[in-house]
Amino acid sequence: MTPLQDLKVLDLTRVLAGPNATQMLADFGATIWKVEALYGDEARTWGEAAFAQFNRGKMSIAVNIAEPRGQELIRQLARKADVFTENFKVGNLARFGLGADDLLEINPRLICASITGFGQTGPRSRLPGYDMIAQAYSGMMSLTGERDGGPLRLGVPLVDLMTGHYATLGILFAILHRNQTGKGQKIDVSLYDVALSANASASSYLNGGYVTRRYGAAHSSFAPCQLYAAAGGPVMIAIGNDLQFRRLCEAIGLAHLADDPKFATNADRVANKAELNALLEPVFARTPRDELIALLEDGQVPVGPVYDIDEVYDDPQAVARGAVQDDDGAAVRVLANPLRFMTDSPPRRHSFVPRRGEHTRTLLREQLGMPEAEIDGLIRDKVLFDGE
Repeated sequence: MTPLQDLKVLDLTRVLAGPNATQMLADFGATIWKVEALYGDEARTWGEAAFAQFNRGKMSIAVNIAEPRGQELIRQLARKADVFTENFKVGNLARFGLGADDLLEINPRLICASITGFGQTGPRSRLPGYDMIAQAYSGMMSLTGERDGGPLRLGVPLVDLMTGHYATLGILFAILHRNQTGKGQKIDVSLYDVALSANASASSYLNGGYVTRRYGAAHSSFAPCQLYAAAGGPVMIAIGNDLQFRRLCEAIGLAHLADDPKFATNADRVANKAELNALLEPVFARTPRDELIALLEDGQVPVGPVYDIDEVYDDPQAVARGAVQDDDGAAVRVLANPLRFMTDSPPRRHSFVPRRGEHTRTLLREQLGMPEAEIDGLIRDKVLFDGE
């Protein structure tokens, strides 16, 4: 038994943010009808492993929605669905009679989630939007990079991932609302809105006019809290209070620094950061990276190495937590759902990745009662693709 086992999702999303949202629903038991173009989701061109991360366990149906018969099939499936998700540019689906308003007319209980670059309203609503564009507009890039260098985008598509998670939350909240009222609704979530809301520096500006600047791997308000060079590799140390600073000093044999009035409080340490670093850096530089990390971890000091990707998943903590889903018989390895430690209703583990259009026949036959001969005709006419 899974929490969302009776939920049916008609999913017209592709690439990353939208599929990430519906993957979360699939992991908790929802049936996902993934509608792909005849040529497939663009993410398939990234390789099977990349596609699998956000599309495992879904059912794939390939439909030409520019063709009236394909549009009618989508409408018929929408009548049977609980949730409809899409990430087309604003207005594109409405041209085919498949917009949220169109589908709510035929199924008033439907929850229609639209994921776009800039949202359904505003002067940029009809423009294409990507993760890195949202990072630029939101100020994220202005805060990322070395102090004396230019702005940089984050190394992972964090806005895409966050937007997918917000879309999932919106869908779940809408389900609760429907349980109370019997009514579906529209959800408008955008990369832009999510990126703006994630800017933790905004409050300083909105309430005091303070413009935060780039600090590289350091923190503007805490010290010592930055990247340091150890023998054999960089180490991130993040001291958040005076007790942690004392533990750091004791661990590296500089216990007297914790009693120095110049470093007694965090405010003192920030004010005298250059002098403090001049004392700490030589010790760090002559200590092997792993030895330094072990010393500080033993002292309960927040510390971590800057791993390359080929080191990340071999770390003992990652192994102990089962960070990689590696099922027997699975075609590819994927990252496990981080909610996997729920005691009574953990996410499902999916071992299969759908081929493009693999479930076209099954879905139309079982959900719409369509005869095989009619399906054959639609495949012949390039309205459908069945994965063969």
